[in-house]
Amino acid sequence: MSSALHPTIALLQSSSLTSVVQREIERGILEGAYSPGSKLNEAVLAEKLGVSRGPVREAFRMLDEAGLVRTEKNRGVFVRSIPIAEALEIFDLRAAMDEWVGKRLASSITGTQLKELKSLVGAMEKAVKEQDARQYHVLNLKFHDRMVEMAGNRKLTDTYRKLIKELSLFRRQNLADSKLMRTFLNEHKQIVKAIASGDNQAAALAMHDHVMQSRQRTIDNDSRQQSETLIQSMSAQAQRTESAV
Repeated sequence: MSSALHPTIALLQSSSLTSVVQREIERGILEGAYSPGSKLNEAVLAEKLGVSRGPVREAFRMLDEAGLVRTEKNRGVFVRSIPIAEALEIFDLRAAMDEWVGKRLASSITGTQLKELKSLVGAMEKAVKEQDARQYHVLNLKFHDRMVEMAGNRKLTDTYRKLIKELSLFRRQNLADSKLMRTFLNEHKQIVKAIASGDNQAAALAMHDHVMQSRQRTIDNDSRQQSETLIQSMSAQAQRTESAV
């Protein structure tokens, strides 16, 4: 008696396995285990995850469609590097989306949902006091994701999550600075206060301004990093010149 699986069952099992592999690789990318620009090795990942190369190959295709990796013919699969121009475009889209979310929540949020947002802000305040940037980053992502989810538009939620994943590939250090964490926290408090007041315009403005201020901080950080890189390059060149004399 044959033990071969029915084609439909085999397809479902394969799809489920591919999704698990895709989520695991995605988690590694978003958490920084695979840095932007690095090559993802199909065989190595298959061995690491304990699967055949087929699900890994299919997971690469899904991650490519999600904008997290790029596939180069005859070269392989690489984690995408997001240039600042693209990151700023994402911020612009986020600002428009978050403005709508703020307006929507001010008129529709429930008491239970508001309590959840306040709890997240309280947890972020604890992380700020402990200078735990990693925990703050996790809570910050959850805070914004939950507000978008609470707004009740599934298409917007899916689009928002895709943009956030892409934005995570851009090397920003806004949340690593303890002073900036405090600034972000205060802005979050203002957002929750505006939503709780039921003032649609105030909530929309608070959400929009929060994103645009983060956008400006990203520009400032990138400019500072470029200046530091230029100074280091000039210093190295000067040292090489002195050694050659």
